[in-house]
Amino acid sequence: MLRGICNRTRRPLEGSILVTPSLEAGLYEAIVAARAVVCGSGGLTGHMQSICRGRGIPVLRVDQADLAGLVGEVTLDLESQSVLIGSGTSAALPTPEDLGSACAVIADLQDIRTINACGPNAKRVESFFIREEFLCLAAGLHPLDALDGGPGGITAYGRAVAERLCAFAEALLPGQRLVLRLLDLRSDHAADVTELAAVPVEPNPELGLHGARWLLGSTAYRDALHAVLACLRERLGEEAGRVHLSAPFLNDEKEFTQLRSHLELPAGMPLSAFIETPAAVHATTAICAAGAAELFVGMKDLVQFYLAADRSNHLVADTYQTRHPAVLDGALRVVQAARAARTPVRVFALGADLAHYLERLPSPDGYMMCTAELRQVLLQSPA
Repeated sequence: MLRGICNRTRRPLEGSILVTPSLEAGLYEAIVAARAVVCGSGGLTGHMQSICRGRGIPVLRVDQADLAGLVGEVTLDLESQSVLIGSGTSAALPTPEDLGSACAVIADLQDIRTINACGPNAKRVESFFIREEFLCLAAGLHPLDALDGGPGGITAYGRAVAERLCAFAEALLPGQRLVLRLLDLRSDHAADVTELAAVPVEPNPELGLHGARWLLGSTAYRDALHAVLACLRERLGEEAGRVHLSAPFLNDEKEFTQLRSHLELPAGMPLSAFIETPAAVHATTAICAAGAAELFVGMKDLVQFYLAADRSNHLVADTYQTRHPAVLDGALRVVQAARAARTPVRVFALGADLAHYLERLPSPDGYMMCTAELRQVLLQSPA
């Protein structure tokens, strides 16, 4: 049971229960200050839901018509209103040994500190993964406005991102690294964090101009990334090598090769690839051959595209199944191809799905999990 005062504004109210029709990027400050969120729409694996999961903030859904009645002090029964997909029954948590070389999905610096405070098992976390757009939310940056602001704005944006990454790198334990997923800002999310730059209106942003296809068309982002890398080298020296880059939302090896060339990355700088579309699943062998340093299997998007079920739409939540045989077959193909190519591969897993994946996927190099769920596993037993 969880009790708190309802916050129906967009302003942060520490320890409150945020009540909102839907989760959106513009609510970031209010979300991270809340003890829980009650909303009327949105899917289990939407971007803002992922931030909530990483911070251990429960998200409960009710009918839109019932939101109006949530005022003053309320009590939430988290057991009877679980946000997990499935029957709600939970198996015993896997042990830290099952995680392999784990990767923590983080939203801010505090998440690194939370994981590294887990005692001896913290050393099982080899990397921390952060989306550039999440970094921008935490730092109050407006990426499209900055990239549209000429050379000065572009450089300032790059240095601001780098300063944040430096703080993250300084919190790492020996042997750990940071993986930055390059900017993947969908138009609907961009509209919430953009004040000046033009944002296109797309009928289906999930399938629109974002990820690698947007990066390939932006010279401003390329210049900003060079400013990021220069600042990292200036501030961290050789330790800058602990910050790795990952290409988002790819379809095949051609996009991977084109993106590396377009970004003009220094020779020898590793670039990993996200496998999160069915096309990328079938191109895994070729993506490895094109030089991907490692692979990350983005199960949330993979489920969405395999099953044609919008992960942000609660009306198709029953169709959106993270354990669907077709999805697991796709993940299995990626793991097998990566292992054959000797390319490291890590699979994202919700806490509720980890035991299921462990039984059905043949030894990826490790699993990716959000901070709060990974912490639960790390605290299960001594190293």
